[in-house]
Amino acid sequence: MKRAYEYIIVGQGIAGSCLALRLFEEGRKFLVINDSKANCASKVAGGLINPITGRKMVLTWRANEIFPFQENFYKKAEQILEETFYHQVPIYRPFVSIEEQNEWQGKSADQNYAPFIKNIVTKSEIENVVNDPFGGLLLNKSGYLDTDLFLKAVKKWLCKSECAIDEKFNIDLVNFIENGVVYKDVIAKKIIFCDGVSGVDNPYFAEVKFRPVKGEVLKIKVNPELNKVYNRGVFILPRNGSHTVGSNYNHNDLTWEPTEKGKQEIEIKLKALLVKPYQIINHKAGVRPSVSDRRPVLGESCKKEQLVIFNGLGTKGVSLAPFFANQLVNWMCNGKEIDKEVNVKRFFS
Repeated sequence: MKRAYEYIIVGQGIAGSCLALRLFEEGRKFLVINDSKANCASKVAGGLINPITGRKMVLTWRANEIFPFQENFYKKAEQILEETFYHQVPIYRPFVSIEEQNEWQGKSADQNYAPFIKNIVTKSEIENVVNDPFGGLLLNKSGYLDTDLFLKAVKKWLCKSECAIDEKFNIDLVNFIENGVVYKDVIAKKIIFCDGVSGVDNPYFAEVKFRPVKGEVLKIKVNPELNKVYNRGVFILPRNGSHTVGSNYNHNDLTWEPTEKGKQEIEIKLKALLVKPYQIINHKAGVRPSVSDRRPVLGESCKKEQLVIFNGLGTKGVSLAPFFANQLVNWMCNGKEIDKEVNVKRFFS
């Protein structure tokens, strides 16, 4: 006898975990299939939640919608999972010139930027932690998600609810029936692929223009422990008694092994920012599931409507996943349209 579910979720990284929580909130029956032994970018991710990004320090795409939503989502998730993994910590971004300082004093009055600006600092911080002769920008509504703890808490919750299988998903075993799918001894309405870079090999979404990018992070020891995140060129994130430093971007080497070159790239930027001595205690690498236009990918396959994708969250997955998991669930369960700029249909000719 086959077990019946409404949805099968393939993958339990940040995307799959957020989707499972949102489907639970909607009262839907689902099964998560995840290979815990497989490489997963979410396990390596620093988990930084940052509303102002890039060399030009621009407001993150759709920040005024996405950031309030992800804050509420993770706080609610902490109650469901009975664990604390969402941490609101200010981010300090040093200015590189007086001109940049003046520019941000003007931006602080902009209604789009104002919610994310805690303070404009016009001279070096007294802690003397980083190189900031022109002061810097102290951000609000920022911080980090302890990704490792979050994923473990979701896995524990799923296992307790008996809606998780720890195994590698085999797409060749999917059989299609009217208004549904059969996978081994499971029958469901839809399969949702939240499988990160593995999605590159999915024949049902071959049109998606994936552009995976490798990133490396260091774990360092600094005494005393920093009380905020510092970000310019690299981020230095205090977490669990140590500090995560990252990241670099490599589209050519897509292996999961950390490299000496990657370490050197990060350290050059770290030494330009941090003025305190540090000790490297760990070095990791992961491959992020980005796509050509740097936007998430949501929606059904043009080949089989029973198959759905939720992928392409890239470097900002921690912030993007709750908002777009909600959008995907509202489409599947409530018939609401998916935004055109994230709909997988943009890749279908």
